[in-house]
Amino acid sequence: METKKTRYSDEELQEFKEIILEKLEKAKRDYELLKADVTNTDGNDVADTSPTFKILEEGASTLGKEEAGRLAQRQQKFIQHLQAALVRIENKTYGICRATGQLIPKERLRAVPHATLGIDQKNTK
Repeated sequence: METKKTRYSDEELQEFKEIILEKLEKAKRDYELLKADVTNTDGNDVADTSPTFKILEEGASTLGKEEAGRLAQRQQKFIQHLQAALVRIENKTYGICRATGQLIPKERLRAVPHATLGIDQKNTK
């Protein structure tokens, strides 16, 4: 008889940790760019010449400062969710649905690494 897994193995947790750290790094970069867009008024900043900024600038130039501010807030919240997921990895509680106590499928966690609900529970909320 196969026993049902109650948590992910340390190796699996390490895989998720790497995914989260990668997403966290990108999210922080995006947040800094959005924040700079909100606070940059003269437009003669050195960041204007960086290739990353150029890509975002095309889209960001059509954003108002208010919109960029909202996006920066959402990005900051996303960063907090990712950081909380890292804490759950350290506590070895990562990937456990907070509604059912069952493991959240790996596919869902790879797509939404900060998820705390299985897809069925998410859809009923």
